[in-house]
Amino acid sequence: MVKSVAREDLTEPIGSTLQGHGLVVADGALGRALVQLLLERAPALTLTITGRATHPRLETQLLLQQAPDRLTYSTLDLCSDEQLAGLRDHLVHTDGPLKLVFNASGWLHGPDGHQNPEKRLAALRRSNLQHSFAINGWGPILLAQAVEPVLRQAGRAWFASLSARVGSIGDNHLGGWYSYRAAKAAQNQLLRTVALEWRRTLPRVCVACLHPGTTDTPLSKPFQRGVPQGKLFTPAFSAACLLQVLLGLKPEDSGCFWAWDGHPIPW
Repeated sequence: MVKSVAREDLTEPIGSTLQGHGLVVADGALGRALVQLLLERAPALTLTITGRATHPRLETQLLLQQAPDRLTYSTLDLCSDEQLAGLRDHLVHTDGPLKLVFNASGWLHGPDGHQNPEKRLAALRRSNLQHSFAINGWGPILLAQAVEPVLRQAGRAWFASLSARVGSIGDNHLGGWYSYRAAKAAQNQLLRTVALEWRRTLPRVCVACLHPGTTDTPLSKPFQRGVPQGKLFTPAFSAACLLQVLLGLKPEDSGCFWAWDGHPIPW
């Protein structure tokens, strides 16, 4: 087990660890918090943040204005093979080796109460399964495929993707949320599999599935009512915890499933 995260650890400098280029996929609240943290604490790292829109949202524009010499924006829909290829071409031309890939994308529900997580089998729809698997299940492994050629030049590096505790089969005691649970479990299996391959072909790259805890983002907003006091985290806190856990992992830890506090989660 990696060292558990303590709050006093969350401000430790990480500049000596990350020197080169970093990629944060998805410019939602947690993705932006990760970028902000890396801009502040990893001065030797240049960064790319991606979003699905052609033009970055206002919050992302503010980040770009804050560090125009270190941060660039790239349009990326994980469901688009063409855009994944374009991302790979973009990374080939960035300065320094690719040291960090962090997939912060995820889909749980649609707007206006549509496509909510299924509480019962009768609520399951093929469209929900397909959409959830496309983003939560297949997206991360296709991202890994896209960046693999760039990682070959990186030396020691980290590839992380947001999973969820509800994706654990062994920890499933409540049922429900069919599409989301299954897609996250699929992601875990796919990334575990690529980690085993990369132990042979990219032995200095560490792959990690990470559970951020319940974070105050639009994804969790409809489901926050029952969260215990002190267990709803700000994006900044979750980002700091996840980065602390990730950078504490060694290549031999590759292919495991970790919670925000550094504790392993059963498959």
